[in-house]
Amino acid sequence: MITRKLSIALFAGLLASPFLAGTAHAAPASLAAYPIGNTAALTKSPLYTSGGLPRSSCPERAVTPGSVASAKSYVTPLFTCLNESWAAQLKKARIPFSKPRLQFISRPQRACGQKWPTHAQGIYCPSYRRIVVLLDKHLTRQAEDLFLMDVIAHEYGHHVQNISGIERGFDRLRHRSKTEYDEQLRRLELQAECFAGAFIGSVWDSLDRTADDWDFLLDATRESGDENNKVRDHGKGRNIANWLSRGYKAAGPAACNTWVAGSAMVA
Repeated sequence: MITRKLSIALFAGLLASPFLAGTAHAAPASLAAYPIGNTAALTKSPLYTSGGLPRSSCPERAVTPGSVASAKSYVTPLFTCLNESWAAQLKKARIPFSKPRLQFISRPQRACGQKWPTHAQGIYCPSYRRIVVLLDKHLTRQAEDLFLMDVIAHEYGHHVQNISGIERGFDRLRHRSKTEYDEQLRRLELQAECFAGAFIGSVWDSLDRTADDWDFLLDATRESGDENNKVRDHGKGRNIANWLSRGYKAAGPAACNTWVAGSAMVA
């Protein structure tokens, strides 16, 4: 049996979405303001002024730990809730909405034309507009602890970035070094986590959850940052938890403008 400590360590890989990143081309210093510049698609998205997500009901289905079938039955209605909530939100922002595709796999395999990344539990493929979820023993055994909801909501956040033009703005960013690119990528990932928090906050009253459930997710998130990995693409655990919490408290995307945050908040 996997212990809680190991589960928390494994959570570091739950939010990986490496297929989202596009190719950002290096540019002379005079053409690239560090780290973002005045990129309206990122810093001034109409999502930020669209108000809170609709307070809607999205009761969770019971999950049998370790059961793939049970996890699928949990995700399917959750996915419907995400579609309805973000469709309404994008309508307020006057942004055309389209549903992403959802695919389950039970073991790592090629997805969206690429090899499955190490430790990832979910990915989003922009060109396919598809969310792929790896329902393996690591995720299904922890599904009752809000992990599965957060994984799905995070990947859906990348879909929101894609159809709203944020992901395209990210692809067009220029960088002068790997350090600068890594910070840009962390801003993208932390925003998706904030969007996840916003959704969870908007449906929280309909969940049969306690404050302890939320606190456990935040505590696990604090232990899941780049400190536990060799890459610097998702942020320190405290920053991931901070953006998740910001989205949850606001229950809307206004709190999720990572592109204008100070570098320390996205380290």
